[in-house]
Amino acid sequence: MQVWQDLAEIDARLGSCVVTIGNFDGVHLGHRHVIERSRELATELGGLPVVAVTFDPHPLSVIVPDKAPRALTSLDRRLALLADAGADAVLVVSFTPEFAKMPAEEFVTDLVLGRLSAAGVVVGENFHFGHRALGDVDLLRRLCEPRGVRVVGLPLDGSGGRQGQAWSSSYVRERIASGDVAAATCALGRPFTVHGQVVKGEQRGRELGYPTANVPVAASRTAVPADGVYAGWLRRLDSVGASWWPAAISVGTNPTFDGVVRQVESYVLDRTDLELYGVDVEVAFVERLRGQVRFDSIDDLVEQMKSDVDQSRTLLAAAAPPDQH
Repeated sequence: MQVWQDLAEIDARLGSCVVTIGNFDGVHLGHRHVIERSRELATELGGLPVVAVTFDPHPLSVIVPDKAPRALTSLDRRLALLADAGADAVLVVSFTPEFAKMPAEEFVTDLVLGRLSAAGVVVGENFHFGHRALGDVDLLRRLCEPRGVRVVGLPLDGSGGRQGQAWSSSYVRERIASGDVAAATCALGRPFTVHGQVVKGEQRGRELGYPTANVPVAASRTAVPADGVYAGWLRRLDSVGASWWPAAISVGTNPTFDGVVRQVESYVLDRTDLELYGVDVEVAFVERLRGQVRFDSIDDLVEQMKSDVDQSRTLLAAAAPPDQH
């Protein structure tokens, strides 16, 4: 898949294409539905390439910084997911204060119809664009269809929202923030993951028989599940094709020891031999087991940790690792 970080990088040999536009944060099932429809339209129009247009950073971080949402994925991860979903190329538009002032009509005529020579456009039906977000699907149709360019606006629930819930990045963030990682998995089509580098902690887990790989998340601008204990998976990212290991995962500040640093602490089940300090890892969340608790004694904590590990083992024995979703 080609990636263009600037308008000047757009391949001059591109020719006509089908364009799909959005933030695509998380590349959830609604986004995948839009890209699948883009591929169908591209086939109908003679086998054209599909170009996804996305924005970085998130527009709200420029327009209303205080209301900017936590990202579900890094840009690199978003690009990989868009490629997996079927995009042939991605144009990453740098969302600056100047770009935010671009009139919606100019966005369509100069970028979509001009530089990208779109023969078709597919977007979510709630997509808005241009200065003050005044552009919508109706405007796209008014500007594109007289030129013979087909425009499709799709609801983002093509894969079946739970109880009629349309899939959206906001919905996924809400589920993650509440700890409902199982619902987030349903909307994403894969478990939600957190990435980071393992740091050396207090090593209390090692002393208690449950050594953990600790990833600080206090300063993260990416989404993190609510404090609590989860069953999930961990893999190292410093080697290609690394296996997923089943894990019991704690998110929080470790209140039993008066901790103040919020971390994701992962104990790989039945492994005490792993040395992961300084290693980049990915942690996938499958199901929440309980909330965060402050224990009155170390014995009570160890007893609960054993129960958490046993419950994680049972849950994960019946679950497929993330790559198999």
